[in-house]
Amino acid sequence: MSDTQTRRLWVAYGPAGAVGSIEKSADDAFSVKMVGADGPLGTYPALDVAKSALVAHLKPGSDRPEFREH
Repeated sequence: MSDTQTRRLWVAYGPAGAVGSIEKSADDAFSVKMVGADGPLGTYPALDVAKSALVAHLKPGSDRPEFREH
């Protein structure tokens, strides 16, 4: 197996721009960070769970963001 890891990153975009991001780690965990936060919100076992966690931390009534892989 190669020691080279490809970074996988999804950015969540709302109507006003980026609201957060999800990064996949080498151990297949997904770390969620909100824009403007000092640190990660948490780490989750699956991408769908991480997306749900990010959406749950948006202001009430916010539109669901669009997730784009970068």
